[in-house]
Amino acid sequence: MLRQYVRQLGQKLVHRRPVEPIEESESPAAHLNTLDLVGFGVASTLGASVYIVAGAVAKYIAGPATIISLLVAALSCVICGLCYAELRAQVPCSGSVYLYSYATMGQLCTFVIGWNLILYLVIGTASLSKVWSITFDSLIGNHISQALEETFSPYMPSFLATFPDFVALALLLVMIGVMLLGSYASPLIIKVFTGINIFVPIFTIISGFIRGDLHNWQLTEQDYRLNTSRSSDIYRLGGYDPWPEKCFLGPLGSGGFVPFGFDGILQGAALCFYSFVGFDGIVMKGRETQNPQRSITLSMVISIFIGFLAYSGVSASITLMVPYYQIHPFSPLPQAFLHVGWDPARYIMAVVFLCALLYSLLGTIFYMSQLICAMVKDGLLFWGLAQIHARTGTPVMAIMSSVNLAAIMALFLDLRHMVEHMSTGMIFSNILGTFSVLVLRYQPDLNEKAEEEVEMEPEVEEHPLDSVPEASISRILKSLWFPASTIPIQKSGQIVYGCASLLGEHLFSSTLTLAVLLLIILSLILAQWPKRVFSGDPVLTTVAVLLLLLITGVTVIIWR
Repeated sequence: MLRQYVRQLGQKLVHRRPVEPIEESESPAAHLNTLDLVGFGVASTLGASVYIVAGAVAKYIAGPATIISLLVAALSCVICGLCYAELRAQVPCSGSVYLYSYATMGQLCTFVIGWNLILYLVIGTASLSKVWSITFDSLIGNHISQALEETFSPYMPSFLATFPDFVALALLLVMIGVMLLGSYASPLIIKVFTGINIFVPIFTIISGFIRGDLHNWQLTEQDYRLNTSRSSDIYRLGGYDPWPEKCFLGPLGSGGFVPFGFDGILQGAALCFYSFVGFDGIVMKGRETQNPQRSITLSMVISIFIGFLAYSGVSASITLMVPYYQIHPFSPLPQAFLHVGWDPARYIMAVVFLCALLYSLLGTIFYMSQLICAMVKDGLLFWGLAQIHARTGTPVMAIMSSVNLAAIMALFLDLRHMVEHMSTGMIFSNILGTFSVLVLRYQPDLNEKAEEEVEMEPEVEEHPLDSVPEASISRILKSLWFPASTIPIQKSGQIVYGCASLLGEHLFSSTLTLAVLLLIILSLILAQWPKRVFSGDPVLTTVAVLLLLLITGVTVIIWR
């Protein structure tokens, strides 16, 4: 009896959503071309993240080498984008990574991806409101933060913010009211804010070439001592610094263009990944194009490339105008213009900054409510969260529950902690989405079986190595390295499924321990003791090499 219950539970965990091909009558007219998709991708990618990420990464993590961090993040996003394009070609539907994971990986993977996306969106909403509050306060002379810090700072625990941010709380409560009224962005508003998001990087890049100083990419510790002795540190928020100096990765002023070394570049790349969020929206528009397979791939790569040029140009301009250790972490552009003596530009950029944040905030809340409703419809969340207002048609409970949670986080949590964890949910969701390509690519005739319920967990009697119990080890290895068929068959799908599980894909499979040992332990070793590994420590280096060899062998088996 217990075995039957466990089997039923396992079948529910790997239950996949049957996806039917879209009928021609239901499919929208194919009126978009590649250029249209590029415009949509640029509008989705360029946003408030250019203001949030550039300052924090440049000041505390990578310095002027933020440009390299952005390049690493952009390359990762291109790989994820190509995987999304392949998912769009393999699965006969058009949707987000959440829908693709449900159609290919099963309920458990979908549940994890959905909650990670909700985590990212809630933290993103709280962070946007917090940055809006900080920018507004700095624009009026930091009076709000000074008064709140003097009043609440002695009573706040060390793991929370220095003071509760009532401005961010009030902003999110106002946003709840705006969303519940059924407000929506008209095409004119979308075009206006897209133009603003394009104008800001262009103006900042031109200003950086005019007012920038190449010496700021060649700073020394002596320059840091001179600058700090002559400056009153106008970039601190009225005594409140959301990212204290102890969080710097190394001594300030040293290292020139790469002040915090290779570690800073990689840590900066993890945070810069947030800058390119939105490129996956191109896949959802693919059904409206004349040639989806070509247009989706080209437009995604071009959009990410344009976003990289914009972000790297802004980062280069800021670090040229201001020494990286004097950059305002979460309001870099207005303070950069103040540093070079362009006061009118400072106020203009601050107002544009606030407007862009409001637009991004509304878009984030809207997408978050739609995701919650989709998960409720699939039975992965409580039914009450999908309650729709009769008059406005807005998901009342989805908006109120998610934004109220974000408001509590914005009120009490420190912005530094939220920014550090903001990209975690999105990165993990993209990892699961890209791994699903490994499973899909080697399945036979997936599109023809879209209407069938196919269990992803292979039966014990169907295991590729158990099908020939009398075979010798050499024959087994030969079947792995030299497969008999060059096209996907059932056995190839089972082998790749097992190898993907070994690499950490299906956490519900019987290879959970191996999945953790292969990639998680390797990541922990490289994160905790990178210098000892690369300096030749006999134990750590041997373990890392063995793990890499095993991962390489499994990857080669998948390739074969």
